[in-house]
Amino acid sequence: MRLTGKKALITGAGGGIGRAAALAFAREGAAVACCDIRQEPAEATAEAVRAAGGTAVPVIADLTAEDAAREGVEAAERQLGGLNAVFNNAGLVHPGDHGATDTPLAAWEATLAVNLTGVFLVCKFAIPALLRAGGGAVVNNASIVALVGSAYPQIAYTAAKGGVAAMTRELAVVYARQGLRFNAVCPGPTGTELVRTFLSDEAAWAKRRPYMPQGRLAAPEEIAAVVAFLASDEASYLNGAVLPVDGGITAAYVIDDSQAPKDP
Repeated sequence: MRLTGKKALITGAGGGIGRAAALAFAREGAAVACCDIRQEPAEATAEAVRAAGGTAVPVIADLTAEDAAREGVEAAERQLGGLNAVFNNAGLVHPGDHGATDTPLAAWEATLAVNLTGVFLVCKFAIPALLRAGGGAVVNNASIVALVGSAYPQIAYTAAKGGVAAMTRELAVVYARQGLRFNAVCPGPTGTELVRTFLSDEAAWAKRRPYMPQGRLAAPEEIAAVVAFLASDEASYLNGAVLPVDGGITAAYVIDDSQAPKDP
């Protein structure tokens, strides 16, 4: 129960890592505001937390809009009676996001709006709330593409997640002496609905599996467990860290040739 008494805002809580995090935080004793742009998934996650014996409220907000982001953070603080932790998880993979020369500007802007601007806006309005509570922790969801380049290009997503990592470090330094901590997780491929749908294509999975030392996707719960730890007081001296949670993908130098697809 490392989060007993904590009040946490989790964005993108309608599914995947966000829902797993809401459940993990609640199991550890936190009251959770489950924020999503979609009403039904946000309410479903809050209900799942309550069904498991936890405390949760849904918050509906489009975090790419400044007024909506402010209202969402304010709603979480008001309904929970304060705010001690934030997990900036909301994200988007845009179907038009490809390489630098063939990604439309609209896809670039939409990707950065959700994956980078949304994180900035939540931090902008959550920092005063965390300070009012006497301190707290923010965990931002980046990606392994914030650490390494990918041969399968998603230029806007990569740029956004790199921005999240850089922003996390700066906020960690600026607010450290005011009792706030900022860390980021960099998940590898995780078994969310979106990723599983994409990798249901056997050829896509065959190309990527050799680069995974553990040979499998992460479970959302495995990422959520790290996030819950970073939000807890047990991680009190972890600040400004950008942690790969990727089964060793970013540590690898060579791939498992025995599993690599063979040229015809």
